[in-house]
Amino acid sequence: MPTALIADDEPHLLRHLATMLAGAWPELQIVAQCRNGPEAAQQIEALQPDLAFLDIRMPGLTGLEVAQGIECATRVVFVTAYDEFALQAFDAAALDYLVKPVTQERLARSVARLKDAVGRSEPENPRLAQALGQLQAPTVPAAPLRWVRASQGDWTQQIAVDEVLFFRADEKYTCVQTAEREYLIRTPIAELAQQLDPQQFWQIHRSTLINLRFLEGSRRDELSRVRVRLRGFEAELPVSRAYVHLFKAM
Repeated sequence: MPTALIADDEPHLLRHLATMLAGAWPELQIVAQCRNGPEAAQQIEALQPDLAFLDIRMPGLTGLEVAQGIECATRVVFVTAYDEFALQAFDAAALDYLVKPVTQERLARSVARLKDAVGRSEPENPRLAQALGQLQAPTVPAAPLRWVRASQGDWTQQIAVDEVLFFRADEKYTCVQTAEREYLIRTPIAELAQQLDPQQFWQIHRSTLINLRFLEGSRRDELSRVRVRLRGFEAELPVSRAYVHLFKAM
């Protein structure tokens, strides 16, 4: 029996889509209904549903950010209010999407395609990466960030961005890792990505930005997941499937 997760921060829309899916696809089992991005990401990792219907705009993490972090074979269907740029990206990558308010006729067409794709275990990783890359392609800021103010104990220090190995989201804070120590800042990863020079910093996961100056190399582990190693840091960092294409030339 195929399984699905639905994520939307508006309860009535969440219930409405669940009801419509029950009518259009009675065999589909809804295994989770989530109200925000972090909950959706956690449930997808735990339940590994065949499908995830993700609202693009959700608190905590957007639907796009949740999709970036999916490591299992879950197929994504984006649910969005009309956004011409997003829809063009989804059309170009042949990804399925639903525009609010979702109509029964549109859902029926989507379900027909999804049944066929799930039945054939059709891979969508390259197409998902293509759409996310187009939607979230970084732009060079007018003046790339050069310093961050980071806390360590009672001290607040100025840390040169050039000395940062990577930034990684950690609950309420963002960890700033240098070769010597770790600091904490409150600036979210998504905001940092817009302020840093994209020629120097790559996003490799929804929670991680790495400094290419310290990149030593990448490898695939026994489960074919890509991992990278940075000079001056012992542990390897995972690359989510939305960013694997960055390392194909390495």
